[in-house]
Amino acid sequence: EVQLVESGGGSVQTGGSLRLSCAASGDTDSPYCMGWFRQAPGKEREGVAAIRPTGLYQFYATIADSVKGRVTAWVDIARNNSYLQMNSLKPEDTAMYYCAAKKMPGCSLHGLDYNYWGQGTQVTVSS
Repeated sequence: EVQLVESGGGSVQTGGSLRLSCAASGDTDSPYCMGWFRQAPGKEREGVAAIRPTGLYQFYATIADSVKGRVTAWVDIARNNSYLQMNSLKPEDTAMYYCAAKKMPGCSLHGLDYNYWGQGTQVTVSS
């Protein structure tokens, strides 16, 4: 089992940046796919990024089309952390952001595939 804790959310103005962090603890020796999701009030949950291990200390991140070019995602295996860097933020990026994990194989932007979830961190972008 894995426990996930997000941090780094906050309020920024349009065009600002935020870096979200996700600290993982528990069974971190197994290879996991790490995902980032968001959910705005009244909207469905949306996959933002999915990061899968491709080798020792190597990973590949899939980024959703809705944020591609503004978002990067990666993991720091030594720290058991994953990160979501968001730049050029827009009001439509306002949402609760969640970190999630699932054991490999398989690493997608579909939230139903994930077993473990953090509590979320709020991102608010004002115009």
